[in-house]
Amino acid sequence: MTPFAPLIGQNQAVELLTSAVKQNRIAPAYLFAGSSGVGRRLAAACFSELLLTQNAPAQQHPLIQKRLHSGNHPDLLWLQPTYFDQGKLITAHEAVAAGITRKAPPQVRIEQVREIAEFLANPPLEASRSVVVIEETQTMAEAAANALLKTLEAPQKATLILIAPGTDSLLPTLVSRCQRIPFYRLGQQQMKQVLQQTGHEAILDDQAVLAIAQGSPGDAIFSQAQLQTISGELRQKLIQFPKLALTEAEHLPQASALELATEVAQNLDTPTQLWLVDYLQHHYWQQFLKDEIPHSPLQKLEETRQALLSYAQPRLVWEVILLSLCQTKH
Repeated sequence: MTPFAPLIGQNQAVELLTSAVKQNRIAPAYLFAGSSGVGRRLAAACFSELLLTQNAPAQQHPLIQKRLHSGNHPDLLWLQPTYFDQGKLITAHEAVAAGITRKAPPQVRIEQVREIAEFLANPPLEASRSVVVIEETQTMAEAAANALLKTLEAPQKATLILIAPGTDSLLPTLVSRCQRIPFYRLGQQQMKQVLQQTGHEAILDDQAVLAIAQGSPGDAIFSQAQLQTISGELRQKLIQFPKLALTEAEHLPQASALELATEVAQNLDTPTQLWLVDYLQHHYWQQFLKDEIPHSPLQKLEETRQALLSYAQPRLVWEVILLSLCQTKH
């Protein structure tokens, strides 16, 4: 069975990667480019397995696969964006487990790029090459990206896999040293297949979540998890607020907007608030079409997203958008 068997809907990527191994024309670096949640990370795991089992006796493949799945293969280095906490680098999952919250998203840091250089300074121990996978490469600051560039210029016996949304999110000098492997959003049947196989078939009944995901099973699963962290009462208040503000402005006190902004800021962390912007954009768009509301709040929500990404105080950000809705006239 091919290592790519679990991957659904990315036939072009699979063909490009398997052909490279069969023809022994493996590039020093690859850029897995595409939307989140469509299989880039799974493809990186599958391709890593293919590379690390290359030239190994068939009877050793199960052991190699077991070590890869447990994350302890000596010739594989897998990096995720991190937070810097009390002198240590921790991933987002580790931060959640430890109850640590941050306003800023995690980053691939220069310390991790230095770790790559140290890892590749030694020859592979068991496989014919070393493999390095970097998730969310676009989160690197310029200093880290420049340090990675030096590694890409002389990767030794190694293959690096960079995962990012696209070429525009990375320095052109990094992109130029990678072979781009495109990943695409899935069709309806492929979405259904993935969600059923992963035990998330209930998402198929939630049209709002599916609309936000736009062909990304990973985004659909993430959206469902985010949805469960927001109370139904708070969601309903936010969904109905634009219509109330536009049709009952004289009876809707501005204090209601301030109270709702405080409730959002106090109960939801910044990543959840950013997801909430997408969720509300979908609902507001539907409301805008159905009820023929004359002034769409979609642009205001986009401004809200940018403010949150700029680390503005969340309560003030939500106060601005909700108060602006109260002030909108017919």
